[in-house]
Amino acid sequence: MSVSGDPFCTSAWNGFMINLKHCVKFYFAQDIGGFFIFMGVVFITGINTLIFYGLTKIGNTSGANPLIPIISVGVLSFLLCMITLGLFDDAIRATLMCFAIDMDLNNGSPQYGPPTFHEKLEEIMDEKFAKNFDNAQVA
Repeated sequence: MSVSGDPFCTSAWNGFMINLKHCVKFYFAQDIGGFFIFMGVVFITGINTLIFYGLTKIGNTSGANPLIPIISVGVLSFLLCMITLGLFDDAIRATLMCFAIDMDLNNGSPQYGPPTFHEKLEEIMDEKFAKNFDNAQVA
């Protein structure tokens, strides 16, 4: 709606069609992004739990069992990481949607974005074209 000014239903349909058209790109980026988010969650949760475990071993003079507090810190760290790092998943989806809209509005070549984005995109397209050209000559 904000890009084209169309009514809600028309915009929803156009967004759905863009998702279908660029499904492979969206899936690939979401998959890679999901992996990095998962690794971040596991790493941060593990580090927080290890630090808390170390603190309980250093300051524990009563001999009390720290298992329940350690589990609590691990669960709370996991939930907090999922909430905060989960926002990157939305950022990936929004960035891809903007890229897809830019490509569709400009006949398949994006017009907006920083110069470094366009340089990298040209490198990728040149490599893809060279690979397809080499495969066509072999056949």
